[in-house]
This record gives sequence, C-alpha cells and structure tokens, in this order.
Amino acid sequence: MATSQEERPSRIAWPPLLIVAALVAAVLLGRFYPLPWPGLGDLPAQLIGYGLGAIGMLLTGWGFFTLNRADTTVLPHKPVKRLVTHGAFGFRRNPIYMGEVLILLGLAQATGNIWMALAAPPLAILLFALAILPEERHLEARFGEEYLAYKARTRRWF
Repeated sequence: MATSQEERPSRIAWPPLLIVAALVAAVLLGRFYPLPWPGLGDLPAQLIGYGLGAIGMLLTGWGFFTLNRADTTVLPHKPVKRLVTHGAFGFRRNPIYMGEVLILLGLAQATGNIWMALAAPPLAILLFALAILPEERHLEARFGEEYLAYKARTRRWF
C-alpha cells in the first residue's frame, strides 16, 4: 500500500496560491499603504531589478519546459511520473520557485511597489515550508536512493 507521500506531495497546490496571494497583498498594500521606493532609480539599480525579473522568467520557463519535455506533471500537488535531474533541475532542485521569487523582485522594480520586494522573503519561506519540503518527501518516497543521490549533488534553490 502506498503512503500518502508516495501518492502526491500535497493535497493543495500551494505555489500558485501563495504567489497570487503575495501579488494581491503587495498590490493592495501599495494602493492603500504606499511606501516610497527606496531604490536609487539610476541605471545600474534598474538593470539589477529588471535583470532579476528576467532571470526569474527564464528560470521559470526553463523549469516548465524541462518538466514538459520529461513528460511529467508541472502541477505541484500531483504525483510525478519520473525524477527529472537534467535541464533546469540539473542547475537547482527548485528552479521554478526560485524564478517566481525573482520575478516578484523584478516586478517590484518595474512597478516601484516596495511591497512586492517585501513580500518576496515571506513567499520564499512559505514556498519552502508548504511546497519544497513536501515535494522532497514525495520524491524520496517514490524514487528512494536515486532521489537521495540527486539531492546530494544538486542544491536547492538557494
């Protein structure tokens, strides 16, 4: 009999819910409690901010592309068909989540909404607790030693 961790990482698709909640909270806080943008607004600061967002979009897209090519799910609450250790997942174990946090930082620069930058650390912590840890348990239950070897040679997202 399969354990619940073997069947799926979680019953709830936390990542999209958390990302939407972070965006909505940041937009609402920016509207009702606006804070001044602390950035310098000079070209180097803008390049860094937009660069983080662009890197985030590339990582997220690369992660989705890699999962699709491997013919496994991109849905974070569904069981995976196979362990993907190449492409974006050869770079980091959680490239999509890493990319999504970077996109939020890029949006902060693009919109001048400091709440988006302030939402990024709590988003990262919640993604770690509610998505990454359950996914790791799921992958270990499904793939055992193969996953542990991958885990030993490939960093998480930080």
